[in-house]
Amino acid sequence: MNQAANDIRGVMISVTDGRLLLPNATIAEVITYSEPEPVPDAPSWLLGRLRWRGWRLPIISFARLAGFATSEREHGAKVVVLKALSGNPRLPYFALLTQGFPRLTTVSADALLRDDVGAPSTDVVLAQVRLREDHAVIPHLNRVEALLSEALQQAA
Repeated sequence: MNQAANDIRGVMISVTDGRLLLPNATIAEVITYSEPEPVPDAPSWLLGRLRWRGWRLPIISFARLAGFATSEREHGAKVVVLKALSGNPRLPYFALLTQGFPRLTTVSADALLRDDVGAPSTDVVLAQVRLREDHAVIPHLNRVEALLSEALQQAA
């Protein structure tokens, strides 16, 4: 079988003090950061809600959620709108604060290596990896969505 047929299109996303690797298919859009409306009594990683295409999307700081950083730079930041995996009709999308534009990359089995040395011990990270020269984490999106749903329910 042709090796290129097994490759997938991925996206390398810079967050404060880290980088995420996601399949390109999970991304709906990249938008410019604007000040979100606050969510009362939300955890520090839930930054608020943004308006996008008729939705009020919760926006999260993965860097805070995973413990990479305690603060975020918002000036010049971008927002990645992600398609939710949970099938929750009330939360079909959520947003993620990024530091710059995501970078498309080809992910092949021989170029992606598990790299758990010094990996953060958090349940929102599936694995720490190295893709060629780039170190990144693969987020556990189902767990992130579950935590997000819990936080939104408690704030309601």
